Amino acid sequence: FSSRYLCYNEPMKKIAIIEDDPAISQMYRMKFEADDFDVRLAADGKVGVELVEKFTPDIILLDLQMPEMDGLTALKKIRSHAWGKTVPVIVLTNLSEEEAPDELRDLNIHSYIVKANLTPRQVVSKVKDVIG
Repeated sequence: FSSRYLCYNEPMKKIAIIEDDPAISQMYRMKFEADDFDVRLAADGKVGVELVEKFTPDIILLDLQMPEMDGLTALKKIRSHAWGKTVPVIVLTNLSEEEAPDELRDLNIHSYIVKANLTPRQVVSKVKDVIG
Protein backbone atom coordinates (compact mmCIF):
# COMPACT_ATOMS: atom_id res chain seq x y z
CA PHE A 1 0.00 0.00 0.00
CA SER A 2 0.95 3.64 -0.36
CA SER A 3 3.62 5.24 1.78
CA ARG A 4 1.23 8.20 2.04
CA TYR A 5 -0.64 6.32 4.80
CA LEU A 6 2.48 5.34 6.70
CA CYS A 7 3.67 8.86 7.52
CA TYR A 8 0.48 10.11 9.12
CA ASN A 9 2.44 11.96 11.79
CA GLU A 10 3.91 14.39 9.23
CA PRO A 11 1.58 17.31 8.52
CA MET A 12 0.97 18.10 4.86
CA LYS A 13 2.98 21.01 3.54
CA LYS A 14 0.78 23.96 2.66
CA ILE A 15 1.25 25.95 -0.54
CA ALA A 16 -0.62 29.00 -1.81
CA ILE A 17 -0.59 29.54 -5.57
CA ILE A 18 -1.49 33.09 -6.54
CA GLU A 19 -1.98 32.95 -10.31
CA ASP A 20 -4.62 34.48 -12.58
CA ASP A 21 -4.48 31.87 -15.36
CA PRO A 22 -6.88 29.07 -14.30
CA ALA A 23 -5.25 26.47 -16.56
CA ILE A 24 -1.83 27.12 -15.03
CA SER A 25 -3.06 27.22 -11.44
CA GLN A 26 -5.05 23.98 -11.87
CA MET A 27 -2.06 22.26 -13.45
CA TYR A 28 0.15 23.23 -10.50
CA ARG A 29 -2.61 22.25 -8.05
CA MET A 30 -2.69 18.74 -9.52
CA LYS A 31 1.11 18.42 -9.47
CA PHE A 32 1.41 19.56 -5.85
CA GLU A 33 -1.57 17.53 -4.62
CA ALA A 34 -0.01 14.43 -6.22
CA ASP A 35 2.98 15.15 -3.96
CA ASP A 36 0.76 15.41 -0.85
CA PHE A 37 0.63 19.20 -0.57
CA ASP A 38 -2.40 21.04 0.80
CA VAL A 39 -2.97 23.50 -2.07
CA ARG A 40 -5.02 26.71 -2.06
CA LEU A 41 -5.49 28.93 -5.09
CA ALA A 42 -6.13 32.63 -5.58
CA ALA A 43 -6.78 34.22 -8.97
CA ASP A 44 -5.51 37.70 -8.14
CA GLY A 45 -3.28 39.47 -5.65
CA LYS A 46 -6.10 40.86 -3.53
CA VAL A 47 -7.66 37.44 -2.93
CA GLY A 48 -4.15 36.01 -2.56
CA VAL A 49 -3.30 38.32 0.34
CA GLU A 50 -6.56 37.40 2.10
CA LEU A 51 -5.90 33.71 1.45
CA VAL A 52 -2.38 33.63 2.88
CA GLU A 53 -3.40 35.57 5.98
CA LYS A 54 -5.94 32.85 6.84
CA PHE A 55 -4.16 29.79 5.41
CA THR A 56 -0.56 30.63 6.49
CA PRO A 57 1.11 28.42 3.86
CA ASP A 58 4.63 27.02 4.16
CA ILE A 59 5.45 28.59 0.78
CA ILE A 60 3.84 30.86 -1.81
CA LEU A 61 4.04 30.68 -5.61
CA LEU A 62 3.29 34.18 -6.87
CA ASP A 63 2.62 35.49 -10.37
CA LEU A 64 3.46 39.15 -10.97
CA GLN A 65 1.01 40.16 -13.70
CA MET A 66 -2.54 39.80 -12.39
CA PRO A 67 -5.78 41.79 -12.35
CA GLU A 68 -7.17 43.52 -9.26
CA MET A 69 -3.78 43.61 -7.49
CA ASP A 70 -0.45 42.72 -9.09
CA GLY A 71 2.04 40.34 -7.49
CA LEU A 72 4.45 43.07 -6.37
CA THR A 73 1.72 44.91 -4.45
CA ALA A 74 0.46 41.63 -2.97
CA LEU A 75 3.97 40.69 -1.85
CA LYS A 76 4.44 44.08 -0.15
CA LYS A 77 1.20 43.49 1.78
CA ILE A 78 2.21 39.92 2.71
CA ARG A 79 5.63 41.11 3.91
CA SER A 80 4.01 43.82 6.05
CA HIS A 81 2.57 41.18 8.43
CA ALA A 82 4.70 39.51 11.11
CA TRP A 83 4.00 36.03 9.74
CA GLY A 84 4.53 37.15 6.14
CA LYS A 85 8.02 38.51 6.71
CA THR A 86 9.61 35.05 6.65
CA VAL A 87 7.41 32.83 4.45
CA PRO A 88 9.36 31.70 1.37
CA VAL A 89 8.00 33.21 -1.85
CA ILE A 90 8.84 31.95 -5.32
CA VAL A 91 7.91 34.33 -8.09
CA LEU A 92 6.53 32.30 -11.00
CA THR A 93 5.97 34.59 -13.97
CA ASN A 94 6.34 35.11 -17.70
CA LEU A 95 8.36 38.29 -17.17
CA SER A 96 12.09 37.92 -17.69
CA GLU A 97 14.23 38.93 -14.71
CA GLU A 98 15.25 42.05 -16.65
CA GLU A 99 11.57 43.06 -16.90
CA ALA A 100 10.89 42.43 -13.19
CA PRO A 101 10.33 45.42 -10.92
CA ASP A 102 13.53 46.44 -9.10
CA GLU A 103 11.61 46.54 -5.82
CA LEU A 104 11.39 42.74 -5.81
CA ARG A 105 15.02 42.60 -4.70
CA ASP A 106 14.07 44.32 -1.43
CA LEU A 107 11.18 41.93 -0.69
CA ASN A 108 13.17 38.82 0.15
CA ILE A 109 11.97 36.50 -2.61
CA HIS A 110 13.49 33.04 -2.50
CA SER A 111 13.55 32.35 -6.25
CA TYR A 112 12.50 33.90 -9.52
CA ILE A 113 11.20 31.43 -12.11
CA VAL A 114 10.15 32.23 -15.65
CA LYS A 115 7.26 29.79 -16.30
CA ALA A 116 8.52 28.78 -19.74
CA ASN A 117 11.95 27.81 -18.39
CA LEU A 118 10.92 25.00 -16.01
CA THR A 119 8.49 22.11 -16.25
CA PRO A 120 5.83 21.80 -13.52
CA ARG A 121 7.76 18.79 -12.15
CA GLN A 122 10.90 20.96 -11.84
CA VAL A 123 8.88 23.64 -10.03
CA VAL A 124 7.59 21.04 -7.55
CA SER A 125 11.15 19.84 -7.02
CA LYS A 126 12.35 23.40 -6.39
CA VAL A 127 9.56 24.00 -3.87
CA LYS A 128 10.48 20.79 -2.03
CA ASP A 129 14.12 21.91 -1.91
CA VAL A 130 13.07 25.23 -0.35
CA ILE A 131 10.79 23.85 2.36
CA GLY A 132 12.50 20.54 2.98
